[in-house]
Amino acid sequence: MTGPAYAVLAGTIRARILSGELAPGSRLPNEQELSADFGVGRSTVREALRSLASQDLIQTTRGVAGGSFVSVPTVGHLSAHLETGVTLMAAAERVTVGQLMSLRHLLEVPAAGEAARHRTDEQLEDLRRAEFDPAESTGEATYSANQDFHLVLLRATGNPLLEVITAPLFRVLATRFGRDHAPDGFWSCVADDHAELHDLVAARDSDGAITAMRRHLDHLTGAYLQMDRLSRG
Repeated sequence: MTGPAYAVLAGTIRARILSGELAPGSRLPNEQELSADFGVGRSTVREALRSLASQDLIQTTRGVAGGSFVSVPTVGHLSAHLETGVTLMAAAERVTVGQLMSLRHLLEVPAAGEAARHRTDEQLEDLRRAEFDPAESTGEATYSANQDFHLVLLRATGNPLLEVITAPLFRVLATRFGRDHAPDGFWSCVADDHAELHDLVAARDSDGAITAMRRHLDHLTGAYLQMDRLSRG
């Protein structure tokens, strides 16, 4: 590996983190130890640690028990990183509304079937709480409830990677397009679809949930495509 000394050191530590040699939550050697181990100055070590921290690979705390620790990954943390990349692609028009919704179809349709099979009673209650009355909910509350409903379904599959990958798509679609352009009857359709999905998941009807989710995402795709056209003038 070539480049500035701090980048070489950061790359070496990064490789050890990603390989699992340095486990999540483990403490890195201190600056003095790293300086001696790698034969570099402490300023180089500090710059390398700053680089790793900027990538959220490590976290540094102060105090007697402080130091640099390998980050423990969370769904929210990983999802936020992916959201940034997807948002930039959408802003640069490297990805279209149709492509975003196509990915949602690929992920969420089978996920609905998995959720029906594996959901817990607590998750079913969370689904119910995420439903909304379109006559009473408006603005942010409606969008938030819509996202929450889909996130609960994904969590009910028991596979956290689905939320990591799919949650950023929800947020990009919800923020990229003019929210005042939603077609008439859009939110009523969403609320009806969610109620149907809730009942199918409650009944553990996997095939029915798959069919209902496919139909629901078809509804959303048409609406988002229309909103996209209107937002472009």
